[in-house]
Amino acid sequence: MVNPGYEALTRARLVHVDQYYLRADTIAAANARLIAAQAAVPIVKFWGEGLLASVDGLRFVVPVRTVSAAPSPKYFGFKRGITWLDAVNDQVAGTGQMVVPGTPRDSLHILDALLNLDGGVKPEMVATDNASYSDMVFGLFKILGYNFSPRFRDLDDQRFWRATMPGVETGSYGALEDLARNRVNLSKVITHWPDMLKVAGSLVTNQVRAYDLLRMFGRDGRPTPLGSAFAEYGRIAKTEHLLRVVDPVDDTYRRQMNRQLTVQESRHKLARDVCHDKRGTIHQAYRDGMEDQLGALGLVLNAIVLWTTKYIDAAVAQLQAEGHKIRDEDIARLSPLKHRNLNLLGRYSFTASVPAAGALRPLRDPDAPELDEDDDGDGRE
Repeated sequence: MVNPGYEALTRARLVHVDQYYLRADTIAAANARLIAAQAAVPIVKFWGEGLLASVDGLRFVVPVRTVSAAPSPKYFGFKRGITWLDAVNDQVAGTGQMVVPGTPRDSLHILDALLNLDGGVKPEMVATDNASYSDMVFGLFKILGYNFSPRFRDLDDQRFWRATMPGVETGSYGALEDLARNRVNLSKVITHWPDMLKVAGSLVTNQVRAYDLLRMFGRDGRPTPLGSAFAEYGRIAKTEHLLRVVDPVDDTYRRQMNRQLTVQESRHKLARDVCHDKRGTIHQAYRDGMEDQLGALGLVLNAIVLWTTKYIDAAVAQLQAEGHKIRDEDIARLSPLKHRNLNLLGRYSFTASVPAAGALRPLRDPDAPELDEDDDGDGRE
């Protein structure tokens, strides 16, 4: 990247920028700008409104000695590593991220990531892939206004719950009567409701981390009274989620979950390709360095997505202007995470001429013959 002919690209200037400007708060501020710009592209409205999000972990080996990594034979073999939790909304923008050592139970950190987003609207539904999904976790997500939607690995073993007040008879659940044998203890929820609201306020104001809170709710494998209240409350949300998942008539909910998790997987594939050609290693020994490097990775991913989205939008607009009819459902299936057009390896030029502000490069005609060797006449192959 160093170019002595340009003051902004001299080695001294780049080192200065790296040391004083690339840090967590400035990366988050830059991400907020990219997230807002992504939401403003017209085609994005066909993908979503930003109210559906997913959070999943991407594992990285850390081959250097550090206290900020942990072992996991499944993912790291005989080495140690970290997990990069990445939040992505249905507009394909990375809205938040955090680094955790090893491979912990993701749901204990997912909530912390959601409560510290870089930008975008607050999601209503949060899809995860086979995350740890205790009843307490469902309760915490519910009281904070999130619809926690994990994919279940053991769906046949899940319990369905009915909410009834003590001494109050309820009507029949019809075809679900056999499923609804378990009863939620609403008395516990009512008794501890004021404390539950205080917990929610502490989480929103960052007075306590969700990960630490969930650990305090359990003592020697048994929940505290307040933890039990959250578990009872979570069983209501969990049952609602299960009913939507197994609904044999309307599969919209399942399709939303699966589509968003596919977006997450595609973003992680792009992240692997961008981050040192799939080597999957982080050589920072300190937590701050890891967060800065992976934060920069998230920033680059958002920049790539925004760049591709703007050109997809321009291409669709041109096709429509030429009289082609494009269905809305086909536009909804387009993805800005395809990256065969990107040069991920080699030398990069940051001094090439670029279009004026707000302008795009001319779109390539797909029917035009490909240029070979030096057919463009610029003297370069």
